Amino acid sequence: MAPNEKSIPKHIVGLPLLVVGPVDVGRLARELDGIDNQLLAVELRTKAPATQLPSLSQLLGQTVELNKLNLLVPAERKQLQELLALVKAQAPLLHISFSADPNPAFTEKLMAWLRREIHPLVLLTIGLQPNLGAGCIVRSTNQYFDFSLRQDFLDKRDLLMSKLTDKEPVA
Repeated sequence: MAPNEKSIPKHIVGLPLLVVGPVDVGRLARELDGIDNQLLAVELRTKAPATQLPSLSQLLGQTVELNKLNLLVPAERKQLQELLALVKAQAPLLHISFSADPNPAFTEKLMAWLRREIHPLVLLTIGLQPNLGAGCIVRSTNQYFDFSLRQDFLDKRDLLMSKLTDKEPVA
């Protein structure tokens, strides 16, 4: 089930392309909770609001920059926490299996296309199936698509065998 567009705050843009799957979203949520706790501890110790952020990971830095948030403001931290919880609970999830690990540039282009064409908060889990040969298998919660070379050969087995033996294919 996809998140409601109304449930996402208006100025929240989304997730950067480097945030690919549910693991990345969980990592962001844990890091944001840690930063929230650190800033609260500083505020309790000094009796004044924190003026400097702890160092951020590249993923959280990009997320904050993309959404134009100031993590020193508790309300904006809370908005980001709510967005991450919403994404983790409701974002569309795809699983794509390849025969080999895709390189990061390909994964980034794939995420850009999926977020543009499918849903702005879609998450992707990448798996490996070395027996595919070439192509991929795409699964969602209710769909399965086999775009592998193996499946294409199986679908056209009669044609392939007829070409190998110089006989007419059986239709």
